[in-house]
Amino acid sequence: MSEMARWVVIHSAAFEAVYDSFELAAVEAVKKFGRGPYLIRQIGAPPVSLPASVMYHPSYAGDKLRV
Repeated sequence: MSEMARWVVIHSAAFEAVYDSFELAAVEAVKKFGRGPYLIRQIGAPPVSLPASVMYHPSYAGDKLRV
């Protein structure tokens, strides 16, 4: 990875912008999109694998909170 890490914001499966720090990317993402959803990733970082137990599928969500 390069000395200066760059960060991208993805929203609704579309590239939004590139930032020089994670903090700046996060601040701008919250300004634009509120609580989300959006993705902030470091350019050149290896892929992240999430276990099935933490995956969220919006198609499973309803208008009621399930506990």
